[in-house]
Amino acid sequence: MEHRFYTLDVFTNNRFEGNPLAVFTDGDGLSDDQMLAIAREMNLSETVFVQRPTDEEALARLRIFTTKEELKLAGHPVIGTWFLLAELGVVPAQDGGVHILQETGAGILPVEIRFKDGRPQRVTMTQKEAIFKPAKIKKKKLASALGLSPKDFDPKLQPEFVSTGIFNLMVPLRNRAALGKIVMNMAELRRLQGKNATMAYCFALSGNGKAFSRGMLPWEHYEDAATGSAAGSLGAYLVRNGKLTPGHTLTILQGAEMGRPSHLEVEVTQSGKKLVPRVSGAAVKVFEGTIRV
Repeated sequence: MEHRFYTLDVFTNNRFEGNPLAVFTDGDGLSDDQMLAIAREMNLSETVFVQRPTDEEALARLRIFTTKEELKLAGHPVIGTWFLLAELGVVPAQDGGVHILQETGAGILPVEIRFKDGRPQRVTMTQKEAIFKPAKIKKKKLASALGLSPKDFDPKLQPEFVSTGIFNLMVPLRNRAALGKIVMNMAELRRLQGKNATMAYCFALSGNGKAFSRGMLPWEHYEDAATGSAAGSLGAYLVRNGKLTPGHTLTILQGAEMGRPSHLEVEVTQSGKKLVPRVSGAAVKVFEGTIRV
């Protein structure tokens, strides 16, 4: 049986930039083992399989796989998949924004797609309420795992595990120059993070609601060009630490050091101590084909 797939570059308007993604639009009928095997064959950071939802509120169910395992939620797969489904007409185009619900491993979550002249322009995903866990990691060891010096860390902010659907380690650095110095020791970072985080999300603030970041993955893909889940966690982290005003836009440039510049936007709403980020971006289709299973 043949299954159709598309690849997109996500968090960019330009082909060969952003974070590559594979999307199988007819994922029903595939077993978990088959989906994982296909994801390994695609050899991208994530591959999405679109299925009929099990909850009637949702328009579609998204199954998200790395080359190792299934993820409950991830940012660039959500942004890219719904951009594609909007282009294919699964989401009917209308001026302004269209609000739909998606089924993910993290639950039923809202998505907004903004159209212009009948074509999708931007997709916004609402993530889960931020959860924070102290990172009981010695800075000297963390610096060593990243090929940095302890002096490269931001002196006013502390590393912390944050989840808005999936946990990542927020690593605040002193400046953008420190980002460029990172040379990851994969085994050491994996040991330090354990099962507490998917990646070390290293970032440097540049003022005026802007940040530069690198997503260091302690497995075979090494670095992620754009990480929507971690960007949402970063927005919540910065609000909690008084570095970002709720409702204001945080613009993140990620992936520049690996030649895949990606542009992510984050807004965080606050209700008491509850912090909920919304992550936005665009995507561009690169190629399409079929695979026989």
